[in-house]
Amino acid sequence: MSELSYKYNFKFTDGVEKNFEIIIDENNYSLKSNWNTDYPDWTEMKNFRCAHCTLGAEVKYCPLALTLVKPLKEFCHSFSFEKVEVTVETNNRDYHVHTSLQVGVSSMLGILMVTSGCPVMRNLKSLVKFHLPFASLEETQARVFSLYLLSQYVKWRQGESPDWEMKNLYKIYDDIRLLNFNVAKKIAAIETKDTNINSLVILNNFAEYATLTLDEKTLEELENLLSFFNQKQ
Repeated sequence: MSELSYKYNFKFTDGVEKNFEIIIDENNYSLKSNWNTDYPDWTEMKNFRCAHCTLGAEVKYCPLALTLVKPLKEFCHSFSFEKVEVTVETNNRDYHVHTSLQVGVSSMLGILMVTSGCPVMRNLKSLVKFHLPFASLEETQARVFSLYLLSQYVKWRQGESPDWEMKNLYKIYDDIRLLNFNVAKKIAAIETKDTNINSLVILNNFAEYATLTLDEKTLEELENLLSFFNQKQ
C-alpha cells in the first residue's frame, strides 16, 4: 500500500521538542486510523457538529475534532507567538523553518483536517499529494486554482460539464470558512491558550483570500504571469 508521510518536529527555545507523524493512505488520501485513540466528550457530534455538516446521525464522533485532540493536548499551554524551529520530513524532501508556533501548527492542521474524513474538508483532498508546508497565500492560491482547473479539464475530456468559472470552488471555500469559524469557537471553549485558535485563523485567512481575490486586479496579475505560456516561438 502506498503511503504519504509527514513528520513534524517542533523545537522550542528551551530545548523541548514535540513530534507528530502523519501517515496518509495514498489510495484514498485519508488519515490512517491510528492517529488518535482518545475520544473526549467534546469530540462527539452533538457537541462539535457544524451547521452544514452532511454526516448522518449514526456518526458519533466528529472526525475532524478527533484529529485535533493530540495537537490540543500538546500545545494547550503554549502561546501562538512563541518562536520554534519546525522541521517537516516528507517522502520527497525535508523543510526547515524558524517561525512562530501558530504557523507551524497551521501547516500541520491543514493536512489533518483535509484527511480527517470531514465531508466539508475532503473537497481539498486533491491538494494533499502536493502539500507545501509553510506556503504563502499566493503559493497556495496558485496551487488551488491550477489543480481545480486541471480537474475541470479532465472532466471536459471525459464528456462532463466543466466549471471553468470556478463557481463551485467559491462554494467549497465558503463552506470551509464557515467550518473554521465553528471549529475555532468550539476550541475556544476548551483552550487555555491561543496556539490552535490562531492556527485556525491562518487557515481561515486563506479561505477568505481564495474566495475574495479573484477579481479584475488578480486576473490582470495572473494574465501577466501566465503570458509566458502563450508567447510565439
